[in-house]
Amino acid sequence: MSKFKKRFFWVFGILLVLVLLLRFVVGPIMISQTKKHSPEQNITHHQGDLEVKAFYCSPSKKGRVIFGEVVPFNEVWRTGANEASTFTTNKDLIINGMDLPKGTYSLWTIPAKESWQIIFNSEMYEWGVKFSDQNPSRDPQTDALVATVPVSKSLTVTENFTISFSEAEEGTIMVFAWDDTVVPVLLQEK
Repeated sequence: MSKFKKRFFWVFGILLVLVLLLRFVVGPIMISQTKKHSPEQNITHHQGDLEVKAFYCSPSKKGRVIFGEVVPFNEVWRTGANEASTFTTNKDLIINGMDLPKGTYSLWTIPAKESWQIIFNSEMYEWGVKFSDQNPSRDPQTDALVATVPVSKSLTVTENFTISFSEAEEGTIMVFAWDDTVVPVLLQEK
C-alpha cells in the first residue's frame, strides 16, 4: 500500500472517530446539559371530548429582560428552548376564525409589543434552531395557521416560560406566560 493510501486511511479513520464521538457522545451530553436549564414540559388538557397537548422546554428568566431582548420582537421564536415546541389536538379547531385540522403541529411565535403571531406549522423539526446559523428551523411554506392575538401584561412575574390551558365558556384557552407577558389564545371546537 502506498504512503498516500496509508495517510488517507489514517486521516479518514480519525475523522470518522471524531464524527462518531460528536454524534453519539458529545451531542447527547450537550442536549442533556441544556435540558437542565430548560426542562421539558408535557401538558395535556381535556374539555369534554377535546384533548389538547403541548410539549415545550421551559427556560428561566434569571433576572433578564425577556421580550425585546432575550427574545427579540418581530422575529420568529421557537416558543421555548431546545426542540421546537409542539401542539396536538384530537379535534378540528377554530382559532381567530380560521380552521386548524386535528393533528400535531410544531408551534412557533413572533412576539411583538402589542400582539403575537401564533404559528401552527405542519412539519416537525428535530431542534428549534439550525445549528449552522442559529436561525429558526421553521419553513413558513408549511404553516397550517397563523393567528394574531393581543398581549396582556401580568401584575406578577412568571420565572419560567409556561404554556397552560384553561376552560372558558367559549372554548379552551391556551396561555403563553413568561416574565410579565401573558398571551391567551382561544381554541374553539369546529
